Amino acid sequence: MQPPLPHDTSAHAKAAQLRRLVQSPELSFLMEAHNGLSAKIVEEAGFAGVWASGLSISAALGVRDANEASWTQVLEALEFMSDATRIPILVDGDTGYGNFNTMRRLVRKLEQRGIAGVCIEDKIFPKTNSFIRGTTQPLADIDEFAGRIKAGKDAQTIDAFVIVARVEAFIAGWGLAEALKRAEAYRQAGADAILIHTAKSFPDELLAFQREWGGRLPVVIVPTKCYATPTQVFREAGFSVVIWANHTMRSSISAMQQTARRIFRDQSLMAIEDRVAPLAEVFRLQGAEELAEAERRYLPGSPVRAVILGAARGPEFGEVTRDRPKCMVPLAGEPILSHIVRTYRAAGIRDLAVVRGYRREVIDLDGLEYFDNEEPETTHEAYSLSRAIPALEGPVLISYGDVLFRKYVVQQLMDVDADFAVMIDANWRESRNRDRYADFASCSLPFSRTTSFSEVELAEVSNELSPDRIHGEWMGFLKASSRGCTVLRTLLAEVAEDPEKKAHLDMGGLMNALIARGERIRVIYTTGNWLDVDSVDDLLASGEFA
Repeated sequence: MQPPLPHDTSAHAKAAQLRRLVQSPELSFLMEAHNGLSAKIVEEAGFAGVWASGLSISAALGVRDANEASWTQVLEALEFMSDATRIPILVDGDTGYGNFNTMRRLVRKLEQRGIAGVCIEDKIFPKTNSFIRGTTQPLADIDEFAGRIKAGKDAQTIDAFVIVARVEAFIAGWGLAEALKRAEAYRQAGADAILIHTAKSFPDELLAFQREWGGRLPVVIVPTKCYATPTQVFREAGFSVVIWANHTMRSSISAMQQTARRIFRDQSLMAIEDRVAPLAEVFRLQGAEELAEAERRYLPGSPVRAVILGAARGPEFGEVTRDRPKCMVPLAGEPILSHIVRTYRAAGIRDLAVVRGYRREVIDLDGLEYFDNEEPETTHEAYSLSRAIPALEGPVLISYGDVLFRKYVVQQLMDVDADFAVMIDANWRESRNRDRYADFASCSLPFSRTTSFSEVELAEVSNELSPDRIHGEWMGFLKASSRGCTVLRTLLAEVAEDPEKKAHLDMGGLMNALIARGERIRVIYTTGNWLDVDSVDDLLASGEFA
């Protein structure tokens, strides 16, 4: 779940934050963003505010920065950006998208979406980007543009909402005197700050304006072309805000071009998978954990949850699990874990948690809660389960991340009215595990067609049972009721504190410990319809489950 908001994120509060940044004697920085994802990344990077760049939003939409995207389309992008962030957004509002009337409506709509301020430039609608034939672009009439500012200030209902007047006199080649004249007119019209812009690669025009301006209003700059100028120069000159205007967009273009070319050339993902953000990071930025928590709170359905143990590497797989845990080995184009999750959900269980361990960052499926065993190489299954103690609020189904099964297995366990219940495969003599380690079960009664599962209890789980004592193979499922979870949490807390148990106690040993404490574990017999994927041969045999 997302952390609680550290401060008020209302439209009024965001506008007040931006106004403080603009009016502060300390130099502040705004970073460009163009959609909800990039805005969230800007916030997490530490910036105090976002510059919603018209160039970048247009580029993201695949159109030119010449008002080819309508202002309502821009407004839609801004709404996603505002919803995704808790810091103020200053919008590149181009010319105000028309005259005084469109400016009034723009301000009202920006306020409704929690946008903190807008910057408009003194050009004629439709505008052209300042770096494209800037000296040939006509500027707006001073009085008409001042009217746009006045209209915007009169339309705002949030006192702190910020309107920045962008002066394009240097871009158009009209010089310092014209820049000062226009800035003063806009100040008198009610602008909260002046943005002075230059197309030159050195900051002389900006510094000259700042000296002559004399601090009549805060001055904002966009030093895109002056990238070689040390930021300390701007700080010492007394500028209010520096805007890094288009760099998340430009860097994303480079990354996407490289990735697309490499995949096209290689016809494979092998070379780029380690160079791109993992899906888990995408889901985190999207707030997947919050949605999973909300589903648990609001969706109707089964109250049963499942905890899947996926911490093991699976050394039997050799190089296949060198860079991934066993549960993420691909089966029919998807990780084994994906098939398990799908079966659980088909059975009506949506509340799913996974205990990760070896290469835990690789487990990145959407909609799951994660717990981590930080010591997977030196601990065993019971300790891994102890990491998920917060999820053990019954009823709970516990299973392995390498056991495929049919959904009826889950449904039968859900129907059992017992503190603990397990599934036992009575057809153990045909098991693929017979010649290797297997969790064989000794029960109070052998399987028969007339045996009621309410009569059978688990007596022991062990790989060392003599054949005459074996009644079946434990399939890797343990159901615990609410009371059973209370017992289980106490036992697992002891495991976590006992170095011997922490290192050696598996799930079979955990069940034996429950039995030794007087707990009754109900047995449901079945035959087949599950598969322990414990080797490459098992993987090859698992097609029917895909």
